[in-house]
Amino acid sequence: MNVKIEQSWKEALAAEWEKPYFAELASFVRSRYCSNTVYPPAGRIFAAFEGCPFDKVKVVIIGQDPYHGPGQANGYCFSVNPGIQLPPSLVNIYKEMLSDVGAPGQPMPVSGDLGYLASQGVLLLNATLTVDAHQAASHQGHGWETFTDAVIESINHGRENVVFLLWGSYAIRKGALIDRSRHLVLTSPHPSPLSAHRGFFGNHHFSQANAYLAAHGKEPVKWI
Repeated sequence: MNVKIEQSWKEALAAEWEKPYFAELASFVRSRYCSNTVYPPAGRIFAAFEGCPFDKVKVVIIGQDPYHGPGQANGYCFSVNPGIQLPPSLVNIYKEMLSDVGAPGQPMPVSGDLGYLASQGVLLLNATLTVDAHQAASHQGHGWETFTDAVIESINHGRENVVFLLWGSYAIRKGALIDRSRHLVLTSPHPSPLSAHRGFFGNHHFSQANAYLAAHGKEPVKWI
């Protein structure tokens, strides 16, 4: 199957394109885009991979599925298009960034577009890459989870000294196959307002990630 995805990922995930589950997934996704309003726009489904090629991955952040409101989802987990109101979880992510690695008095970012992180080697990966409008989790159970497991395994085996930031029980389960002797895995509660005060705030994941990257000869991420 000819999948329009960034070339290094196309090669890294070559085994997936001909598997039966992926053909079924592709058929399902095509049918939903033809019959429904689906997010993100079709051209942004693989934006996380376009923004962060396989050989540039330094950090992986795992979300669950895209935002399902108009104009929000842009293909990066936790990210929204410029000009869109910041979602509560992203507000809390920015708060922790400011507390952990921000400068004194630094203001909260106005834009929720996290593409600036992707360009620094942060793979902003949703476990499910598409969703019907106004129906959270509507594309779960159709093959995306198998595909994104393969993405995680390809990084696990094909890269070294990558930092995985796993927030919440769903993301933590997703990271079960990561080799902790090759990579750094940091876990905490989810940044949602329902759970952020139970350990997301104060987790210092951003400074810990940068310390690990620097210790392994990699450029730290300018988080905020």
